[in-house]
Amino acid sequence: MIRTFFRLVGQGFMGLCINPWAQILTLSAVVLVSFLVGLFLMAITTLDYQLSVVSGETSFQVYWRTGQNQVEIDEQWEDIKHLPGFLLSRTYTPEEALKEMENRLGHTATPRNFAFLSENNPLPATALLTFSPGVREYETWLKETSQYLWNLPGVERVTVTPLRDELGQAWRTVNTYVMRPAIFFLTLLLGLVVGNTVRLAFLGKSYEIEILQMVGAFNWYIRLPLLVCGAVQGLAGSSLALVILRFIHIQIRDVLNFPPLLMEIQFLTPEMTALMLAVPTGMGILGGWVGVKRV
Repeated sequence: MIRTFFRLVGQGFMGLCINPWAQILTLSAVVLVSFLVGLFLMAITTLDYQLSVVSGETSFQVYWRTGQNQVEIDEQWEDIKHLPGFLLSRTYTPEEALKEMENRLGHTATPRNFAFLSENNPLPATALLTFSPGVREYETWLKETSQYLWNLPGVERVTVTPLRDELGQAWRTVNTYVMRPAIFFLTLLLGLVVGNTVRLAFLGKSYEIEILQMVGAFNWYIRLPLLVCGAVQGLAGSSLALVILRFIHIQIRDVLNFPPLLMEIQFLTPEMTALMLAVPTGMGILGGWVGVKRV
């Protein structure tokens, strides 16, 4: 019995060599569908990572009181660079702020027009700070960072501008209602297409199955080689699709990793990878079962 079982399994593998062009076309269809579904899942994974793990960039505008010691403010600017999530800063001394205002007012404004302000400059030292926290507890980070900046000696006002976090917060709110249905739908689509492709491929063996049934072969004797063949086609097709996806990911993972996007394309999670392998394999078996049953 065991010898017969292994002989039938071997026949399932050998069946892949019969009519190779049909087997190649079936395998190509499985690879194509698995690749497209994996590509969509990779895009969803990247979107989820960027919007739920990376909270985006947040900008702080910090104003010091006029007349503060600039040396102390310079030291504070250096300390700020060591805060978690610090990305970049643009700082202005009162003199630099006055010059910037002159430039913003146009060509008619020259230092000579503001000579009366040089001795009594009303503009404060200012810093525009940009952070990319990259933490899930964004609200806690925002509160702690804001409190730190407010507690700096001489600080008069701090304003916060979340550049991309509104979208991140919205995504974190609807994440459960978007990710799971999307994964379920894509997995269902993958299973249905692969299962139907394998089933149609086995319909071409209807004459062989009828002959075996006429000579009194048991159903399991007929089905086992075809189920093994379907499982191998599903597993081989999904594995090849994952290899292609991984190669493409290596080539494009840093294509968006530049300011201000700073997005690294993510590969499929281990759970999604296992799903990509299990579903086509299982549906290959099911497609073979249904294909034999309907003959």
